[in-house]
Amino acid sequence: MADGIQVYVDKVVQKLPNEDEDQQSDAVRQYLSKKTAWISPNEEQFDALVKLLKQRLDEGHGETILEIGTGVADGECPGLLADEMEASVATMKSMQAVLDSEIQLLREKLVSNNTRYINEYLIRRHIDQEDFMEVRVAVTGNVDAGKSTLLGVLTHGLLDDGRGIARQKLFRHKHEIETGRTSSVGNDILGFDIHGTIVNRPDSHGNQALDWTDICQKAAKVVTFIDLAGHEKYLKTTVFGMTGHAPDYAMLMVGANAGVIGMTKEHLGLALALGVPVFVIVTKIDMAPPNVLQETMKLLQRILRSSGVRKIPLLIQNNDDVITCATNFTSERLCPIFQVSNVTGENLDLLKKFLNLLTTRMEACIDEPAEFQIDDLYAVPGVGTVVSGTTLKGIIKLGDNLQLGPDPLGQFRTVQIRSIHRKRMPVKECKGGQTSSFALRKIRKSELRKGMVLLSPAIPPVAYWEFDADLLILHHPTTISTKYQAMVHCGSIRQTATIITMSVEHLRTGDRANVRFRFIKSPEYLRVGMKLVFREGRTKAIGSISKLYPHVPTPAPNTRGKTRSQAPAGSVVNPITTDQSQPSKRTEVTDDTNRSAYKRTKQTTTTTTTAAPGDQNNNNNNMDQVTN
Repeated sequence: MADGIQVYVDKVVQKLPNEDEDQQSDAVRQYLSKKTAWISPNEEQFDALVKLLKQRLDEGHGETILEIGTGVADGECPGLLADEMEASVATMKSMQAVLDSEIQLLREKLVSNNTRYINEYLIRRHIDQEDFMEVRVAVTGNVDAGKSTLLGVLTHGLLDDGRGIARQKLFRHKHEIETGRTSSVGNDILGFDIHGTIVNRPDSHGNQALDWTDICQKAAKVVTFIDLAGHEKYLKTTVFGMTGHAPDYAMLMVGANAGVIGMTKEHLGLALALGVPVFVIVTKIDMAPPNVLQETMKLLQRILRSSGVRKIPLLIQNNDDVITCATNFTSERLCPIFQVSNVTGENLDLLKKFLNLLTTRMEACIDEPAEFQIDDLYAVPGVGTVVSGTTLKGIIKLGDNLQLGPDPLGQFRTVQIRSIHRKRMPVKECKGGQTSSFALRKIRKSELRKGMVLLSPAIPPVAYWEFDADLLILHHPTTISTKYQAMVHCGSIRQTATIITMSVEHLRTGDRANVRFRFIKSPEYLRVGMKLVFREGRTKAIGSISKLYPHVPTPAPNTRGKTRSQAPAGSVVNPITTDQSQPSKRTEVTDDTNRSAYKRTKQTTTTTTTAAPGDQNNNNNNMDQVTN
């Protein structure tokens, strides 16, 4: 059988370039739906199986989970016998050379009185050393929930001592180290190789820092943690991290001893409003009494099942639960709950397996023109201006000329990409769905701002002052009317906007309306369908852009060198600057007056200077008389 399969492999390798041919016949489709499809396929069936796996790998951005032993045909008993499963696995492994991938067994289930098997395998494609799959996870939760501590434990492989030693490795500012509270958006990475093993190896010398370049070169998948602030006064930063960094998933942290308090519900509502799937981590289970932990779990499950959230909570207790949640997590209804301890390390292995199975949700769209949103700016000595952000679609290569903008006037300028880095690793290109940083030529950091974009020359560069949005008011203490101003978060855009018109007269909590906004500072690049968050104090609203109004820059009229009769209609002409050939009399009088005043001042100064020695002698004589 192995020789025959090898013949099939050689033939399929020759046929792969011509895979975009006619669709599969009905007989082949019916065959693929059977559980016995992998046992002994013929040449045509083998080709169909290869195409099926290749399609699933492309849809999963380089990986997929395959279940063998189940089918949709009527009357089939689930599961395969031992010899049938062995033959199916041999067929699947023979495709490794064709698909350039690795196969790993995830779990094995026994059914039908332990006589039949159902196996699930993780198939992950080999990737170049300069490339890797990327999944972004936003870490949210109330202050003191253990967000930074958990990330320190995951990324550095060291348990916490209960006094915050793990989080010290992640803080960026001095005041964060002193207070123990995150105030900025931090980024940390966790790398998995093609077999699912963690490749993070902290430096054994110094401060045990991570070498991001080494991790990215060894990893087939990199999970990027976006560490957000939990304190209420940093809510603006947290909202920007959720909208501007485009996370695939949100990890909501809840302290077992404190419960669902403070900003926990706020962050959960923000993730739901942006359509980001959420999974919950209950930390500090080693220090929480059993009754307190039970009350926290009851409250958490009640919130997740409520009408506003409508999630299905599932407590993760073993490896089967991890695989079940990972394969069904994209439905956005399932909400896994992990109970972990950063001190004892309990259930951390289940969390790592779950992170290894997560796939990115953003489509690459590599066939479309490139579009890149800027969410951070740097001025690097010796390099120049560097921008970082997310590639929304297309491919950006080294040396490409892109359109940068919009500036305060709504205009774009052409810039060249000097270098590209992904997670501090130099690369030659980046694709849609990947975060990267670019060094730009001949531009200063002061000319840039967060919210600007880099566009392919094929995309018309248009900036917008005004736009319509379908808005839902989540909370407002009173009523909202026209001319109301608040902060708009839309992608990496963060700017105050004014309500120009509304489809209703007033808006209150729970109301929906179509609202026209206008930015107050500078125009922005927008797209129809983008989600936005409208926030001001405790006022919060969500919506999506429904219509755009392009900004047409109008250059100022050039009246230089024109006479009064040539000036454009409606313009005010300065009579002094219109005709420069004849000086005005007022100017001449002023000049004569200045000359006379200068002469009088000079004479007075000379007289005073001449009389000064005599005055000094008189003063000395008077002093002598007083002394005598």
